[in-house]
Amino acid sequence: MRTKSRLRRTISKWANPDEAEARDLRKTFSGDGVVCIGDAPDRLPVRLRGTLRTVTLRPRGGVPALEAELYDGTGVVTVIWLGRRRIAGIDPGRALEVRGRIGAQDGHRILFNPRYELL
Repeated sequence: MRTKSRLRRTISKWANPDEAEARDLRKTFSGDGVVCIGDAPDRLPVRLRGTLRTVTLRPRGGVPALEAELYDGTGVVTVIWLGRRRIAGIDPGRALEVRGRIGAQDGHRILFNPRYELL
């Protein structure tokens, strides 16, 4: 009886569309020199790839700031470009590679003004 419940949990996990999307993203964005967001160390140079979930304009200290949420199936990091209201090609659903150093602010992982490449 216990094995059936374990089997059902496994099948449910594989049938869950959110889990399937995360698996696909992990496969798609893994690569040479690319670190998973969930495993990326803070305050060290990293290279990350993922899909932009949201892109918003949110001023910080009176300065315009473009914020985007980058997701790769293992975790999320907020990418912020200070002094920018819009960047061509930075839209929700777009695949992106960023390079920089991850920091933390109010319990959220943040990457300020990274170098980026549209994929």
